[in-house]
Amino acid sequence: MSKLNILLITSDQQHWRTLGQHNPEIETPALDKLAAQGRTFSRAYCPNPTCTPTRSSMITGKYPSQHGAYALGTKLPESETTIGDCLRAAGYHSALVGKAHFQPLYATAEYASLEAYPTLQDLDYWADFTGPFYGFDHVELARNHTDEAHVGQHYALWMQEKGLSNWRDYFLKPTGHVEAQRRKWLLPEQFHYNAWIAERSNALLAQHHAAGQPFFLWASFFDPHPKYLAPEPWDTMYNPEEITVPGATPGEHDANPPHLQLTQQRDPDFSAWQEPNGSGCHGFHSHLHDRAELARDIACYYGMVSCMDHYIGNMLEQLDTLGMAENTLVVFTSDHGHYFGQHGLIAKGAFHYDDGLRVPLLARLPGRIPAGSRSQSLQSLVDFAPTFLDFCGLEAPADMTGISQRKNWQGDESGARRHVIIENRHQPTTLHLKTYVDARYKITLYFNRDYGEIFDLQADPGEQTNLWRDAQLRAELTERFLHAEMQKEEPLAAGARALPHKSPAMYLKSCNWRGWQLHFEPAQERYQLFNLVADPQKRKNLWDAPDCRQRRAELMRALLFSRWGLEPLAMPRIAGA
Repeated sequence: MSKLNILLITSDQQHWRTLGQHNPEIETPALDKLAAQGRTFSRAYCPNPTCTPTRSSMITGKYPSQHGAYALGTKLPESETTIGDCLRAAGYHSALVGKAHFQPLYATAEYASLEAYPTLQDLDYWADFTGPFYGFDHVELARNHTDEAHVGQHYALWMQEKGLSNWRDYFLKPTGHVEAQRRKWLLPEQFHYNAWIAERSNALLAQHHAAGQPFFLWASFFDPHPKYLAPEPWDTMYNPEEITVPGATPGEHDANPPHLQLTQQRDPDFSAWQEPNGSGCHGFHSHLHDRAELARDIACYYGMVSCMDHYIGNMLEQLDTLGMAENTLVVFTSDHGHYFGQHGLIAKGAFHYDDGLRVPLLARLPGRIPAGSRSQSLQSLVDFAPTFLDFCGLEAPADMTGISQRKNWQGDESGARRHVIIENRHQPTTLHLKTYVDARYKITLYFNRDYGEIFDLQADPGEQTNLWRDAQLRAELTERFLHAEMQKEEPLAAGARALPHKSPAMYLKSCNWRGWQLHFEPAQERYQLFNLVADPQKRKNLWDAPDCRQRRAELMRALLFSRWGLEPLAMPRIAGA
């Protein structure tokens, strides 16, 4: 094989600090070895803190507002070009084993989904279907986290082939026969989906080696996404009494947006965030918990990570055995983060602390990525597709809005990202927030809301003190945010403009608000502010006028919100996931 191969390994909902190199309380020998042989990025962010939007961004190189899968319960439009499409044109074979989650669990006549009931559990269908699927030539899929009733697809077929004819005895009703399981999964480890993903990925690696065809393989693990459930002996690998249990600092939410405050109440009312075209709001419930129970959950969560690490090690050993390690870019990450007590929060939701936004990121390519190196540079998973294509010597499509990080991964940080953006349109209108992060600051804005969050990540890395009331800092960061939003605009060809999830209107550069007009176009170096009441002919540009700074800040925020409000919604949320 003269062309470079790519092996992408992902976990699901893994906190960025749950690697042995960051956390002495957890053991991840395989991933620690990968880090020692490659590069560790400690400031990697997801483009959205939920599965479908981020996973779609990873294969399209676009933000959720651009590729159309804006939230859980939506689907990635099949019209989107993916990295698999690009690699196929260059002679590559692409495959995905494990979790896809590009489509919702439920479908309608208008919005079809292969990952939905009843197709999800039509095993005759899956016995004949292995792709293509979103640019992947070959797929072997599952949809369940641990013992969820969503079990089916290729994973159920594999369990049957392995002789586990009574596999339903280990999964929840109504698909299975189990009423409830907690922390200990009675499923024998050899039938766990970690074993399935590793075995089938290793088989595909061997096939690619024998065929001599370059490949892109995504091994997509489900753990440690809750619920907290691990097979023996991993469920008792860690002692809850020796686990550090994070928690909220008294008063830390006093200056925070209302939904964060409500999470710390015993019986909160989140009805204001529900809407007809939406679905359930993840995390919008009480997060009060028993500390001892949480310690047991964290211990199990760590066990899930260590179990997954073991099978990742099997895959890395397969690369060595086949003699493919030297010519294979190996990347490990997760689709988003996780809360296990940080800020008093559990699991995930519309909470944009780094615990939920940052992800582990490791990259190895002998001779090209410096071994044992570490980087504090900002990374985003939206950059994966253009970065992978660049490593393969291929040009990314012009409409991929992520950037190539190849030089950065190889040790040259001169062209590193200066910011990242995280989008989260969890509901069509009532819950729409975005976050801008740069080397020092983070600002989170909520569509058409007067509240938000600002944190100084250098002085306050734990994000305890919300600086939202600092009007000058808020204005400065809002302007940076607007610059960043304009830098990630998708060039829309004529055909793309006709698609229901595309709109050139979302990229407007000016707005009128309360008798004032703003033009903000950095690419043309056009910065204008006019008082239309006092100066209807727009003869005097007040952009730099000291007494108009507050008005300028208000107009920039209005322009940001105008752009967000014009992002098209091609479909409602037809499912919770």
